[in-house]
Amino acid sequence: MAAKLVQTTVTAPVAGELLPLSAIHDPVFSKGLMGKGFGIEPSDGKIVAPVSGEVTMIATTKHAIGLKTINGMEVLLHLGIDTVELGGKPYQLRVKMGTKVIAGQDLASMDLAEIKKAGKPATVMTVITNSAANNYQLFLNELDQLVAAGDSVAMVTGDGVAATVSSAKPSVKVGDGKYDQLANDIIENVGGPENVNSLIHCITRLRFYLKDESIAKTSVISDLDGVIDVTKGSGQYQVVIGPAVNDVYDAVIAQLGPQFSDDAATKKAVAETSAAANKQHYGVWGTIQHGFSGIIGVMTASMIPVIGILAGSGILKGILAALTGFKVLSATSGTYMVLNAIGDATFYFLPVILGFTAAKKLGSDPIVMAIVGGILIYPQIITAAGKAATAQISFFGIPTHLVSYSASVFPIIVAAWLGAYVEKFLKKVVPLYLRSVFIPILEALILSVIVLVGVGPVITMISKGLADGIVAIYNFSPALSGFVIGGLYQTMVIFGLHWGLIPIVINDIATNGHSYLNAILSITMVAQGGAVLAVFLKSKDKKLKEISLAAAVSAFCGVTEPALYGVNLKYKRVFIWASIGSAFGGLITGLLRVNNYALSGSLIGFPAFITPGVGIGSNFYGYLISHYGTLLISTVLVFLFGFSDKMLGQKKAKAKANKLETVTE
Repeated sequence: MAAKLVQTTVTAPVAGELLPLSAIHDPVFSKGLMGKGFGIEPSDGKIVAPVSGEVTMIATTKHAIGLKTINGMEVLLHLGIDTVELGGKPYQLRVKMGTKVIAGQDLASMDLAEIKKAGKPATVMTVITNSAANNYQLFLNELDQLVAAGDSVAMVTGDGVAATVSSAKPSVKVGDGKYDQLANDIIENVGGPENVNSLIHCITRLRFYLKDESIAKTSVISDLDGVIDVTKGSGQYQVVIGPAVNDVYDAVIAQLGPQFSDDAATKKAVAETSAAANKQHYGVWGTIQHGFSGIIGVMTASMIPVIGILAGSGILKGILAALTGFKVLSATSGTYMVLNAIGDATFYFLPVILGFTAAKKLGSDPIVMAIVGGILIYPQIITAAGKAATAQISFFGIPTHLVSYSASVFPIIVAAWLGAYVEKFLKKVVPLYLRSVFIPILEALILSVIVLVGVGPVITMISKGLADGIVAIYNFSPALSGFVIGGLYQTMVIFGLHWGLIPIVINDIATNGHSYLNAILSITMVAQGGAVLAVFLKSKDKKLKEISLAAAVSAFCGVTEPALYGVNLKYKRVFIWASIGSAFGGLITGLLRVNNYALSGSLIGFPAFITPGVGIGSNFYGYLISHYGTLLISTVLVFLFGFSDKMLGQKKAKAKANKLETVTE
């Protein structure tokens, strides 16, 4: 349809002081990301229509009303800043969706006293949301003057399009708001506005009604920072966001236009999913299972961006171990020091990296979470945690046991999950003008204390109990302990519960010169490597084969994180069969009483199994049997029972989102 000249008078929706958008204390409006418009600092709470048209959108929380004129101009009234958090309490509506109104007609009322009591600015914004798409120009009357509701305050002119086609373009360009880029990427990859019928949301997901789901690029959307997963159901294309779903929804609607929203359906979906979450309908075992799956899902998603460098670092560390084992390179040389730093840095600073990546998946602040990761590995804390005399501290009178969080995964994931809720709470209690300074440091303080005072001591207590139990089993039967440790150790690694065993291994080697326990831990690395090797051999997916081969080599060099988080845990059956293979490998190791003579292991660490003063003998042959036997068992089990390329499609189609709801809702 051909463009036509649009000239529309816009009146004041409320009495008060007329302001330019640049004076609004919210960057989404002040930078024009929502479109051209103006603000009014209200002197009373009566809200009237600024233009004649149809009500096309009413926010569930009543803080925003969308209108569309007969010539296709889309006008958004936003009543207050951050008032979505008030749940609609200060507002009374006089219209509903589809109501035809004329300029100056009563739309709603807002309780200014209640809004100010909640610490929120009551500024009313009037924005032409499709001004960029239709090249609208807005001319305001004299600014900083007092106006009455219904007074003419602006003129809009430009090349408009008819209302029947105005929805075919995004309403705003990508801005620098927190979720603007994510919203743009989601819209583009679901097929653009022309492929969208409507959009609603529940408490964790954007729910699109698409014209053609086959157009949507599911794999691209799944990999976006800020997206946990994508699933389909009930005729909807569902993008799982997590706690930040309201903010992302607002950003998407701001770009699509209010005509794509359906507040009644959204309200119903939120109510249904909230009720389902409150009922805990999975039952006790189901809740545990879904919760575990959710945690694993977030951990693997957070690790994906660093899998490549972890694999490369693991291989480098394995090469260094071999070079020092054969006395080619001295562990005190400058060459070793630099190469070791390159290989070790990713692992040492892993909480910082994961803080950033997990925050993007879970909707918390990536920079704050990276700082929390830095706090956990702060040198003084790491040093204190490594000494029995200083590991026990008091934090404001609370007894706290410090542990080393270097290379840990689970604690920072917990912090990133909590971060979204802590930030939301702080926004409610910290005044707007203080937020940029106080919210980040308060959030870092709260989350760090939770991990250091709460999570750390709990992990220490559980890991110590497990370590004591494993030692007791080993004293009773090396074969039985090998079976138990082999089957459980990598699961303990996932949750940071393996630290209780490390001091035992170090003490054994320092005191006795050898460690049976470390020999068993060594085969668990081989088992995970064998599992991911089986995936490499069986899969025809090029990308998965590349990741799998690198992860296998890294595991054989003694670093299992790429195998665990890059492949095995993503396809849970792979990890289960790898653990079964590892259990039998541990049984063989225990039966043969294989000994380890250095803090090294896996296939690259074979020099650590050569008995000092004896050379290659029965212990080394036991190493070969146990380790390569474990490799064979694990690879065969996963190849036959643990993986097929069908799982690639199933993973995308299955509702991992459903499993994540127990964590995110």
